[in-house]
Amino acid sequence: MMEDGLLQNASENATPIFAVDGRGIDALPDAAKAWAKATGFKAEAGRVLLVPGEAGQAIRCALLGLGETAPKDATRLALLAGHLARELPAGAFAFSGASPLDGDLAALFFLLGAYRFERYKAQPKEKSGARLAVADGVDGARAQEIAAAVAMVRDLINTPTNDMQPDTLEAAALSLAKEFGAEGRSIVGDALLDGNFPMIHAVGRAGAVAPRLIDFSWGREDAPKVTLVGKGVCFDTGGLDIKPSSSMLLMKKDMGGAANVLGLARLVMTKKLDVRLRVLIPAVENSISASAFRPSDILRSRKGKTVEIGNTDAEGRLVLADALALADEEAPEIIVDMATLTGAARVALGPEVVPFYTADDAFAGALAAAGGAVVDPVWRMPLWQPYAANLASKVADTNNVTSDGFAGSITAALFLEGFVEKAKVWSHFDIYGWRPKASPIGDVGGEAQAIRAIARVLEERYGR
Repeated sequence: MMEDGLLQNASENATPIFAVDGRGIDALPDAAKAWAKATGFKAEAGRVLLVPGEAGQAIRCALLGLGETAPKDATRLALLAGHLARELPAGAFAFSGASPLDGDLAALFFLLGAYRFERYKAQPKEKSGARLAVADGVDGARAQEIAAAVAMVRDLINTPTNDMQPDTLEAAALSLAKEFGAEGRSIVGDALLDGNFPMIHAVGRAGAVAPRLIDFSWGREDAPKVTLVGKGVCFDTGGLDIKPSSSMLLMKKDMGGAANVLGLARLVMTKKLDVRLRVLIPAVENSISASAFRPSDILRSRKGKTVEIGNTDAEGRLVLADALALADEEAPEIIVDMATLTGAARVALGPEVVPFYTADDAFAGALAAAGGAVVDPVWRMPLWQPYAANLASKVADTNNVTSDGFAGSITAALFLEGFVEKAKVWSHFDIYGWRPKASPIGDVGGEAQAIRAIARVLEERYGR
C-alpha cells in the first residue's frame, strides 16, 4: 500500500532538500556543507543525509546525492527522489531553489518509493510520515493518480495465487469498473463454449476455478474506440509440458498483463479521456488435471482458425487470441494487448525495457518519445514476416510455437497479429511485470510497465 505523501505548493514550514552532486557540496549553506564534510558525504547517487539543527533538536535540511557528477538528464535523475520517501523522517519537506530534478517526475517517484507490500506481514513496518511539498506548476494530483494506478498493479501481481484466482481477478476488475461507472460482465466456465471462446476454455478448464472472460466498457458510446486486452493467467504450471520448479517460482505474476491493463484503464478513466474504452481479460489458471489440454491437440479459435498445440506452456497467446478476435470485431481505432508472454523478451531486452510490436510507425514513434519523457522505457521490435512461416503446421492452420526456438518474442507477436485485421492500430507489449532488483522507486516485486508511456500517448490523442 502507499500513503498520500504529497502536499500541493511548497510550505514555508517545509524542511528544505538540497539535491547536489559532488561538485555542489561547496555551494551548500555553511552548516550543511560543514556537516557533509564532517560525515564524509560525497553526494553518492541516492544517498540521503539529514543535517541536524542547533543542539540536535531539529533537522536543518536534507541532502540528496546525485552522484559525483550528476547526469544532465533531469527525467532519469528524478528517479533518485524515490530514496527520500524511505529515508526522510515524518514531516514536510520541499526541494530548495531550482532543483535539477524534473518536478512532476520527482513527485511521482517520491510516491512510488513509498510503496510497500506488507499484506501478509504480522507486523508491517511503520510508515515514515514524510511528505513532499511540491512547487507551483507541479501537478501533484496527477502524480497521485498515477501512483495509485501503479500501486494497484503492484498489489495485484504481488498477491499469491491462493488469493488471486480467476474469480479474484474478476472481482478486482469489476470493482474498478464499478468505481468509474463502467458496464461490466464476465463469461464463465462452459458459457465460454456457448459464446465461442474455445481456446480460453481449453487453457483454463483444468483449473480448480473456472476460466472466464472479463469484459467492461466505459465512456460515451460514439467516442473513438480504444480496447485493452490483458493476459490473465493467474498461475502457469506450464500445463502437461510442465515447467521445472525453479521456473514456477514467479508464475503468480503471469497475470501481470491483466494487472497492467487494469492500471492503464484506471489512468484513462481518471483522466476522463474522450474514448470508448473496452477492457478484455481472459482469466485462467494453466493447471494440470485429467481435463488439461494436451500437446498435439488441435483447437479451433474464435476466429475460426485452427491451432495445433506444440507446447502447452505457450498458453498465453491462446487465450489472448480469442480475446483479440473479439476486440477486433468492433474495428476499434486502437487495440493494445499486454502480456507476460515470453522469456525471449527478457533475453533480448532484460527486465526493465519493454519490447513492443506494431505496424503503425506514428504510434511507435509516439510511444518511444513518451517512454523517454516519463522514464517508462519501451523499445520497438520488428514484426518480421518471414518468421511467420516457422509457425506452420502440417495438420492445422497454425502452430502455437515454432520448432527451431529462434525469435520467440517476435514469433509470439506474429501469432497474435494473425487474429487482428480490422483495428486501425494494434500494439503488443511483451512485459516482464516484475522488478528483480530493488530500485529507488520499488522493492523486488510486481511492477507496472509501459502503462505510463501508453497513457501519455492516449492523453495526447484523446485528451479533452
